Amino acid sequence: MPAIPAASVANLRDLGGLPLAGGQAVRPGLVLRSAHLDRLDPAEPTVAALGIRTVVDLRTATERADRPDRLPAGARRLVADVLADRLATSGLPPAARLKALLTDPALAEELLGGGQVRAAFARTYRTFVSGESASAAYGTLLTELGAPDAGPLLFHCSAGKDRTGWAATVVLSLLGADEETVREEYLSVNTAVRQAFAPMIEGFTAQGGDPDLALDLIGVLPRYLDAALDEVAVRHGSMERYVREGLGVPDEVTERIRERLTVRAG
Repeated sequence: MPAIPAASVANLRDLGGLPLAGGQAVRPGLVLRSAHLDRLDPAEPTVAALGIRTVVDLRTATERADRPDRLPAGARRLVADVLADRLATSGLPPAARLKALLTDPALAEELLGGGQVRAAFARTYRTFVSGESASAAYGTLLTELGAPDAGPLLFHCSAGKDRTGWAATVVLSLLGADEETVREEYLSVNTAVRQAFAPMIEGFTAQGGDPDLALDLIGVLPRYLDAALDEVAVRHGSMERYVREGLGVPDEVTERIRERLTVRAG
């Protein structure tokens, strides 16, 4: 789906309208995704019209402190830190360090040069499936989506592409979207992310940074998603079992999600 043109929120998208199996589609206006909300203007008409009731923040404590969310009027925020255990064991992966890496080309080259960046993101995507914090976070998101009294919900990380992209993949897969639709939605954020990060990329390359490294940092690639999907297949065999066993989401909650978020196409 095309991005929602909000001036105060980057990479804002509604999953509504995406096609599902059996002539169904995702119900519009109930599940949205974006980048961080530190510049959100609750009075902006485009934002206010969405009526967002719940914001699920997938970021780390460091990211939340650096750029605190501003919430839509009347909304509540749930923290669902996907990478909390990564910080404790091996430090933050690139997905949670974009700002630091894009302002320090020497550090980015040292840590991620020579093609290391793609391997690092692939490892992180596997952690989205295997990590305890990630499982708890994505389980929280799905539980909220399946709450009987749930209203419009927005989930986000920092750039709205990796942790958020995997969340959208799980939701769409549960609803019955085919692989082509899931991949198209996952990759479609690249244009918005590149626009949002354009000044930082220019600064990075002006300081001698590798432009290809910068683009790999701020974009998403099919191989990143493939890594997470492979981890699901290896550990659980199917998305259904991943949600049930890995995320601890009961089947009745999954059914409520499907009932709430699907509508006859057209």
